[in-house]
Amino acid sequence: MDWLDALPWRDERERTRAPCDMKPGNVMHKYMRGDMSTFNRLHLIRQVDLFTLKLFVSAVEEQQIGLAAIRENIAASTATKRIQDLEDIAGVKLLERGPKGVSPSPAGEVLLRYIRKMFDDLDDMRSEIASFTEGMQGELTVASARSIIVPFIAREVGEFGREYPRVELVIQELENAEIVHAVARGEADVGVFAAAHEIDLGGVDITPYREDRLIAVVPKEHHLSGRASVTFKDLLPENVIAVTAMVGVIRAAARRLGEEFKPRYGVRSAGVAVSLVEAGLGVTIQPECLVSHELFSRVAVLELAEPWAVRRIHIATARGREPNPIVRALVKQLLDRPRD
Repeated sequence: MDWLDALPWRDERERTRAPCDMKPGNVMHKYMRGDMSTFNRLHLIRQVDLFTLKLFVSAVEEQQIGLAAIRENIAASTATKRIQDLEDIAGVKLLERGPKGVSPSPAGEVLLRYIRKMFDDLDDMRSEIASFTEGMQGELTVASARSIIVPFIAREVGEFGREYPRVELVIQELENAEIVHAVARGEADVGVFAAAHEIDLGGVDITPYREDRLIAVVPKEHHLSGRASVTFKDLLPENVIAVTAMVGVIRAAARRLGEEFKPRYGVRSAGVAVSLVEAGLGVTIQPECLVSHELFSRVAVLELAEPWAVRRIHIATARGREPNPIVRALVKQLLDRPRD
C-alpha cells in the first residue's frame, strides 16, 4: 500500500481519480483544508500517537525542536519528522519556524490547549482507577524550595508517605519561581513556594499555607548587633551576602531605594551564608524558620522591619483542572495540620 492508499478517500472512485503526480503535501493540503472533514476522531486515533502529542508540547515549551528531542530522548531528525507528520495530518501549520526557534501558530495554540487537557485527564483517570485498588496508590511529585522543605514539607510528606505507603513520592528542590512553572507545565503535581516579591502565577491556583518572616543576621561584634530590628536601608551599606534564592528579593528591595545590588559573595545555602557572617565577612537575610537556637550563640539575629519581609507560603496546583485524589489528600493534610 502506497501513501495514497493511506489517505481517507470517501470511496474507490475518488481514489482512482487522484492525479498520478500528486505530492503528499499537496494531497494533505487539499484534503485537510476547509472544514477539515477528514480531521476526525477516527483519523486521529489511527494516525496520531500520544508520544507525538507530548513531543509537540515539549517543542512549544522548549521553543526548539532539537531541545524537545533531547527532553524526550529521541533523535532530532525523528522529532522533526514526527512534528511534520502531525502538521500533515492536521492540514495546517502548527509551529511557526524562525531563526530563534519555534512558537505555536494560532492552530497550534488550540491544539496545545487540548493536548494539555487530555494529558491532565489521563493522569486523573490513572489515579482514580488506582484508588479502587487496596489503598490509594500512584505517583505524586512535590516541588518546593529548600527553605520550605527543611522546616515544613519534609515531615509532612514523611507522614503522608506513612499513611499512604502505596503512593510513590517524588520531591523536587527548586527555586520559588521554578516551582510555579513546574506545576503549570505539569512537571509537578503540588508546589509549595514562598512569595516575598512578584512571581508569575500564570497557570496555577494558589492556596495560603503559612507565613514566615525574613530576618537579618549580623556578626556578634557588628555595630548593628545591639539593635532589636533593622531596615534594609541599614543593611545595604554593609556587604550583604546573598543566598541564591534571596537574590531577587534583595535586588527588588535595593531598586526601591534607588540602589543597585551587586553581591560580593553568592552562596547556595543559608548555612554557608551564616558561616561567612560569623567570620565577619558581611551580613545576610534569611527565613526565620531556618533559625536554630544554636545560631544565637554564633551571630546576632535581628528583626527585619520591612513590609516585604513577610514571607507568604502558598500551595500551588495546576489551574483549571480538578486535583486527583492523591493531590487532594496531600493538600488537605498540609492545610489541616500546619505546625510551627
